[in-house]
Amino acid sequence: MNTANEAEIREQTTQRLEKAMGTFGTAALTSMEEQLPWFRRMPADQRSWIGLVAQAGIAAFVEWFKSNERSRPAIAGEVFGTAPRELLRSIKLQHTIDMIRVIIDVVETRLDELAAPGGEAQLREAILRYTRDVAFGAAQVYARAAETRAAWDARLEALVVNAVLRDEVDDGMHSWAAALGWTSKPVTVIAGFTPEDEEPEVTIDQMQLAARRARADVLAGVQGHRVVVIVGGDTDPMEAARPIAAKCGPGPVVVGPQVSDLYESTSSARAAVAGLRAAAGWPDAPRPVLATELLPERALDGDDEARRYLVDSVYNPMLAAGAPLLDTLTTYLEQGSSLEATARLLFVHPNTVRYRLRRVAELTGLAPTDGRNAFTLRIALVLGRFHARAARTTG
Repeated sequence: MNTANEAEIREQTTQRLEKAMGTFGTAALTSMEEQLPWFRRMPADQRSWIGLVAQAGIAAFVEWFKSNERSRPAIAGEVFGTAPRELLRSIKLQHTIDMIRVIIDVVETRLDELAAPGGEAQLREAILRYTRDVAFGAAQVYARAAETRAAWDARLEALVVNAVLRDEVDDGMHSWAAALGWTSKPVTVIAGFTPEDEEPEVTIDQMQLAARRARADVLAGVQGHRVVVIVGGDTDPMEAARPIAAKCGPGPVVVGPQVSDLYESTSSARAAVAGLRAAAGWPDAPRPVLATELLPERALDGDDEARRYLVDSVYNPMLAAGAPLLDTLTTYLEQGSSLEATARLLFVHPNTVRYRLRRVAELTGLAPTDGRNAFTLRIALVLGRFHARAARTTG
């Protein structure tokens, strides 16, 4: 076929396409109603928008074919630009591909009617090239939307984490979390350091992937060299922390106490961050480590909450149990944890010392015979005495 004949056939085909163009959109919608269950379930206004998208795509194809395919069609602008942005949230990329397939089928079933005699192959090839470009254009539109959404989600996530750290947990912050799909309860906050020479976005992505594998939800934020992770879900805090700790950089990873919901997460965050700061005082701490296991270091580092806890929950219960208990514990610790030396100094039987030490463990949850617990008890005794002195002074 010579060039003149090709041009003549193309012109005749173009005229047929222009005449039939008005019926394509209706035919495409009818076929989608028949073949696509998800389309039938959509509200009428969204189906109407899809009809406009289909009509725009057909009109763009006719114009492209008419220009002898000399320019690449502006797929995103001419086809997908017709619909409102909200439609992208309702229609998945796979649904868009289904729509393209249905429209192709509609056109191909009328190929003999639309193409001028001898132009069937020419029209079929043009349809294939055009629909390929539409498919690529759709992928680009969804990719850009996904990138925009991901960037927006990252900003919201950082805002939520910052609000928790600043104790600004209000309904506005909950709205941000809800926009991210956060509904998890209870909540634990974990603090660690970022990996060296790794972008913050990569760190957060790795932690989110690890959390999903552990069936937990996370919101993470990087602040300088520190990463703070809010973990949601009914799971053991230490179990949830282990896969996240594996993605942190060198150094301690501290797990705050589990709290009921996001409103209470500030207390967990304070404990985790204070523990991270004080963990330098315990170089051999396990990784991850509970913030409550760092109470003595936190107290020495100036953490008022840790000091209050050691006074209220460790010292005061022993004080209420009577002076002999405090005297026994003090003597035992000063005598290097020797039962015999303690018994001699207090003029009691060693079994009495054993009984009193067991009583300390029952009241505080800390066994004086354990080296680490003994250190915590010693700090609690000092802080309790400071507190008693302050009370006498003010009284």
